[in-house]
Amino acid sequence: MSKITAAITAIGGYVPDYILTNAELEKMVDTTDEWILSRTGIKERRILKGEGLGTSDLAAPAVQNLLRKRGIEASEIDMLICATTTPDFVFPATANIVCDKIGAKNAFGYDISAACSGFLYALVTGSKFIESGQYKKVVIVGADKMSSIIDYTDRTTCVLFGDGAGAVLLEPNTEGYGVLDSILRSDGAGRAFLHQKAGGSVKPPTHKTIDAREHYVFQDGQPVFKAAVTSMADVSAEIMEKNNLHSEDVAWLVPHQANKRIIDATAKRMGVGPEKVMLNIERYGNTTSGTIPLCLVDYEKQLKKGDNLILAAFGGGFTWGSVWVKWGV
Repeated sequence: MSKITAAITAIGGYVPDYILTNAELEKMVDTTDEWILSRTGIKERRILKGEGLGTSDLAAPAVQNLLRKRGIEASEIDMLICATTTPDFVFPATANIVCDKIGAKNAFGYDISAACSGFLYALVTGSKFIESGQYKKVVIVGADKMSSIIDYTDRTTCVLFGDGAGAVLLEPNTEGYGVLDSILRSDGAGRAFLHQKAGGSVKPPTHKTIDAREHYVFQDGQPVFKAAVTSMADVSAEIMEKNNLHSEDVAWLVPHQANKRIIDATAKRMGVGPEKVMLNIERYGNTTSGTIPLCLVDYEKQLKKGDNLILAAFGGGFTWGSVWVKWGV
């Protein structure tokens, strides 16, 4: 019997209509378009506006987009994993809410929280359910409404993040396509440099935490940047070496869209030229769990069957990893 791998058979994405430009941010905090662009590569980002809207309102249309492309019904989904840092609620899981909104009545699901590496963690987790033979259709959706935890008076963080979602469908394959290998890592000591101070069980919400603006993203930029450059680049090179892949064998680097300088350093470490690097950071900013699948959506027409893709990410926690995917569509 041939080995079963988890192939990506369809992808879908969704970003809100509202565009927050650098020019608009110049009116909100002490910054400039030139400063933001030169240091991050970001020109604009999408923001989900509207009362009572959450991450599931980004994830659900992304999955529906995927289902339309694949020509299947939501009832055919066996399992849905949602990677998110900004769940609709502490509980129930956003995955459960997404299933309800799209009508996936036969699916079970749960959330994975690994900051910007969440999509990779979820992708690898979902692939194991396919490889085991237990499930035939597993949806992985990375979605975040980062605007809900961003302090728009903090010029160091508010320029970085946007809202969006991307999803992939995993199905069994016996021809050698799909998720072929992964390296996932974490180091909890990194939490000191990138975290949300309040809102969890250590520091539940109080008037004091709200007044102190502790329910927003806190980032100590330099240690995070240094760790991201090293870790994301090293793990991307490591997965290539582990599988005897050379730069000419890699069709695309699909990097987490946090900062263009981090992406450039990763590509350089891999020996991959800029023509092989997926980029959409200038339009969406950092959508956390949504960046990698949104890249796949944007570059879908350029992907060819048999292409070797290296997916790479780094996130708060710290979390990081790389995944080797052979494109099978």
